[in-house]
Amino acid sequence: MRTKERVINGMEQRKLGNTDMLVSVVGFGGYEIAMKSVETTIEGTRKLLNTGLDQGMNVIDTASCYLESERMIGETVSHRRKDFYLFSKFGEGKSYGLPYPDWDVRNVKPSVERTLRDLKTDYLDVMFIHSCTEAVLRRGELIEAAQKLKEEGIARYIGYSGDSTHALYAIETGVFDVLQTSLSIADQEAATMTLDKAKERGMGVVIKRPIANVVWSRQGAENAPEEYVTRLEKLAYPFMDEDSDAIVEKSLRFVLSFPQVDLALVGTKNLDHLLRSFEFAAKGKLNPEEFDAIRKRWQDVHEPAWAGLE
Repeated sequence: MRTKERVINGMEQRKLGNTDMLVSVVGFGGYEIAMKSVETTIEGTRKLLNTGLDQGMNVIDTASCYLESERMIGETVSHRRKDFYLFSKFGEGKSYGLPYPDWDVRNVKPSVERTLRDLKTDYLDVMFIHSCTEAVLRRGELIEAAQKLKEEGIARYIGYSGDSTHALYAIETGVFDVLQTSLSIADQEAATMTLDKAKERGMGVVIKRPIANVVWSRQGAENAPEEYVTRLEKLAYPFMDEDSDAIVEKSLRFVLSFPQVDLALVGTKNLDHLLRSFEFAAKGKLNPEEFDAIRKRWQDVHEPAWAGLE
């Protein structure tokens, strides 16, 4: 198991693969702030993100398809650009205001130009190809476009965001610096399929959905996958009878206990929730008995169709 690289303001930082970045183990996932809600205001987002940065968080992740997320991030923290690493993604098309269908390489330029404009920056620390299939990757055009962004300095590093055999193929190309993939108490395919292979390539590993969208307290809500609800009912971990915060803590610390994992992204509009995730992460890895019990339960119960959730 790895040791801590550094601690800033109480937040552990880990080296992101072979990049030059030391990243806080908890970063901010930018999807939730764009969902329509009374909590989602510029002022609320300003307080949320700036407080997170003040507490030692140094990664903000978003995407061109996250509705107004990029604009809100640009409006609220672009003046602190040197205080954090900024990740975004491209790939989607017409349904997100771009001229061509999804995964059409002709969308890359207008997508990236919009991303930079909205984020009020002239570069990204990591630009990911966003959850396309292996078949799309095999065409090579999007990979070439990502490599060109890196050559031009628009993206310092490039990555693939996705799961299952699609992520496995992306790793095997050898061209990506970072993998972003799903891992949680409800989603553990990556633990055996991709994490080790990514680390063997020197890739950074970023985890999305580390707290499984908190489906135990959000059933029926938007962005609360029913697939996770079904899985957790079958897995029936003993700690699922505890309160929501205790389950969130267990899931987040479980993810951060994997030696391959550098960073977990927590998406929220709620400042208290974000700060509690920092507190949970500060408690460190689960003890080996707790970690092994979760892994064994998954291995005993999971079904072959339980692939990583996009």
